[in-house]
Amino acid sequence: MFPNFQVVATTLRKATTASRNDWGAIVYAGGSFHEAPLRENLEIFDRVGGDSFASGLVYAFLAGKSPEDAVRYGAAHGALAMTTPGDTSMVTLKEVEALMKGKGARVIR
Repeated sequence: MFPNFQVVATTLRKATTASRNDWGAIVYAGGSFHEAPLRENLEIFDRVGGDSFASGLVYAFLAGKSPEDAVRYGAAHGALAMTTPGDTSMVTLKEVEALMKGKGARVIR
């Protein structure tokens, strides 16, 4: 239907309360869907995350990662951004990759 689109992605957020959300993401690329692990009851400090999801996704694609990895980078970066105040993510690539490997979504400084 839209032949010029190569990638379509979105976050999946379920707001349980103002400070707890379920957070995930999906991407359609290369003719198939890929889904990031759902983070249930994510304790959030600031309800942002969409832009950080997009920047993590774009980073991964520019770094040559697969669509499956790209959605995981994006979802992890978005989750971490929501645990810090403001719209600008101050997390590192190391912190994003640690979350992808199962560490908690709290930023350690």
